[in-house]
Amino acid sequence: MRNQQWEGDIYKRIQDAISALPENFSILEEQIDVELQMEYFNYSKDIKSSFDKDFILEHQNDLFNPDVSIDEKKNLLVLLASVENVEYFRAIEKYTRNPDPELRKWSVLALQESRMILQSSLMDEQQVYISTGLGGKGQNLRYFVAFVGNNVSVYSEIQRKLIQTELDLALTNNNGVLEELEFEDNLALCIVLIPLKVDIQSIFVDMIAECNLYGDFIRPEVILTNVKRISAEEIRRFLNE
Repeated sequence: MRNQQWEGDIYKRIQDAISALPENFSILEEQIDVELQMEYFNYSKDIKSSFDKDFILEHQNDLFNPDVSIDEKKNLLVLLASVENVEYFRAIEKYTRNPDPELRKWSVLALQESRMILQSSLMDEQQVYISTGLGGKGQNLRYFVAFVGNNVSVYSEIQRKLIQTELDLALTNNNGVLEELEFEDNLALCIVLIPLKVDIQSIFVDMIAECNLYGDFIRPEVILTNVKRISAEEIRRFLNE
């Protein structure tokens, strides 16, 4: 009972935080591993104090020099992104279109930071950017969702069709999108887009309830994350533990 109450409190805090967001928030669309995002922001915090603006101005074109090392370009992207300068933003934007493969996602994070700094200055208000491992689209976050069969080893064709129909309907009614759906025995694995301020919990509770009118074949618990995709093997290992 204590665990259920704790989970409910956490969910309420998340919903309260989402409700307090301004109308002009933006979501990073790119799917970038959360660990890489944390590395970028920690790296950014550490390196900015070590260089002055004259150095950045002098070396901005090194981004496009094939003789400059990846590590140097990595540093330069962070430095360019830290300065409120349209020219630097354009340089990062140009590089992001054709980056060194090792720095593609790093350059996307730099472009996001540079854009946020410029917009905050131009609009004279703090911009809010939301980034998750699975990214998003517009004002929708992308989630991985898994529905686990209840006392079934393999979903039947009828059950699969019912899951797809009810899930698609539930998402459409909430301005969401079903991007992917695949079945692995008694697991339904989905990638969905859902508006940030929609009550996610109610979508899946209602959807499962509708499906279970035809045989109580889905567990009420849902595995959901916006951090990364989870394999069927990982889910089974988690369920066994």
